[in-house]
Amino acid sequence: MIHMTETLAVQTVEGFLTPDETAELTKVLDEHLAVTGWVPERPSAGLVPPEAAQEILAAGVERALPAIRRVFPSVARATPWNYHDLGPGDRIDAHLHGVGAPDARPQRVARVAFHLQEAERGGQFYVDTCSAEDLWTGRTAGPGSAFLPGTRFAREISHEGRPEDLAALDGVPRTRWTSAPPARTAVVYGAQLVHGVETVVEGRLRKLITNLMDG
Repeated sequence: MIHMTETLAVQTVEGFLTPDETAELTKVLDEHLAVTGWVPERPSAGLVPPEAAQEILAAGVERALPAIRRVFPSVARATPWNYHDLGPGDRIDAHLHGVGAPDARPQRVARVAFHLQEAERGGQFYVDTCSAEDLWTGRTAGPGSAFLPGTRFAREISHEGRPEDLAALDGVPRTRWTSAPPARTAVVYGAQLVHGVETVVEGRLRKLITNLMDG
């Protein structure tokens, strides 16, 4: 059963991939991009990497699960990864996924962000915390839900959603926590946290994201 605190937690997994795995993942992705010619149409657009890349990342998740479950005990597995590629001027605005269907199974507990390549300047991943009531709906988990009864659910505010929703989010006072993890570190963050990516000023940000699901 998913506890509300899991959906609001943050954790890091240092050494998520080995240097050899990171080099091989970079090679596989570079070859795939060369063959497909994929170019993101917007900063938030993602590409599903080929199976060879998924296998490398799946091995990282399998090793990391014991550490991840200390903070996110409900996590059972990860979904396929998506690849994102941001250049100068690109950013992903603050947004909040929320829980769209609390009674569905399985449920997303958290997400994992792994930076394959950091930008030379800018491009930091962040989460925002706040105590404002504005981010929450009136829904709570009931009997039979994947969530502990009484768990509250945040609003869904997509970075590609309605301008009025994004404007409302901008108006909520929040505290920003910007990450600067060591190389080859994965950042795990709860599904009900506001998060985003700061503007890339110089260089290229290459990152991969997956969802962590309950059983």
